[in-house]
Amino acid sequence: MTRILITGGAGFIGSRLALKLKARGHEVTVLDTLAEQVHGSAPEQSGLYRSIEGQVRFIRGSVTDRAIMTVALADQEAVVHLAAETGTGQSMYQVEHYTAVNIGGTSLLFDILANAPHSVKRIVVASSRSVYGEGRYRSPELGYVYPAHRSDADMSSGDFEVKYPGSSALTLMATDEESKLHPSSLYGITKQVQEQMVMTLSPTLGIEPVALRYQNVFGPGQSLSNPYTGILSIFSNLIMQGKPINIFEDGLESRDFVFVDDVVDATILGIETPQAAGNVFNVGTGVPISVNEVVAALQRHLALPVESSISGNYRLGDIRHNYADLTRARALLGFTPAYDFEKGIAEFCSWVLASGPQESGYEKSIAEMKTKGLMK
Repeated sequence: MTRILITGGAGFIGSRLALKLKARGHEVTVLDTLAEQVHGSAPEQSGLYRSIEGQVRFIRGSVTDRAIMTVALADQEAVVHLAAETGTGQSMYQVEHYTAVNIGGTSLLFDILANAPHSVKRIVVASSRSVYGEGRYRSPELGYVYPAHRSDADMSSGDFEVKYPGSSALTLMATDEESKLHPSSLYGITKQVQEQMVMTLSPTLGIEPVALRYQNVFGPGQSLSNPYTGILSIFSNLIMQGKPINIFEDGLESRDFVFVDDVVDATILGIETPQAAGNVFNVGTGVPISVNEVVAALQRHLALPVESSISGNYRLGDIRHNYADLTRARALLGFTPAYDFEKGIAEFCSWVLASGPQESGYEKSIAEMKTKGLMK
């Protein structure tokens, strides 16, 4: 497969993927809206777009536009479907928009492929760890369990731990691909539907499906102004501005932070590896890192100490823990991450220092969530 369409290909992950695929001899087409939330008010001047400008065939448009999607899909042999609205918190009150883009755009993709001749042989969809909701735990009494979403009542009293009926204290385990899917946000629901459409519909059209459940992706090029790209960009930008950091819950909540170059490499393996067909893979490091560890690492590498406090604030829809089991990705994809958290955060912070602080919508996003009753 040499002709590859990347939807959302001018974004943080997509732009790096596009350039690496081109270097490997593929003919790359990028479809992207150049959304202001990602690229700023002058998107044609954004670093992400300029990195691919003139390097690949570029189409500006939305995955919800039938005419544009029809043109973009013509003669393609593979599709990497990255285009999506991201952000668990924002999805909880921009419900129609997230559904229209994430589910509607994927539906349109398949409507076109199902009703006209096509040359697509494989679709790789960027799924998400958010499809799992809470991760996998071991109960002394019950074995593996998948706790439900934490209650507002528990968290308002300062109890942030997950619980399971009939069990004593739970032990966090790596989440494998066979774990229960029970997303705790609208964003997670849309990613689950995207993934299920790709895995179900592709074989009926003679297309090989691959789903990659990305963990929390970070690295150089990540937007420092977009408040929905994760705590690494939010906290690093606050530190660069000399502003205090408000750590939600008790700071012990954890995520699997995976470096963007590892995600790009895993995605290329998903495109090129024959035995990937028909499979779903976790893409992460397999190591949980707490929010407290994140703050300490950023302050150490940026060497700009600011005040940080554990406030006990919390967001409805947030999970407590999730980290990836990479057994299947290692065995079938041959994927092993090259970056651990320390190596990745060092490279990320070097880029942050060179980029300087940027105006952010973080405070506005927090105010919006409080207004909607989603942040306590």
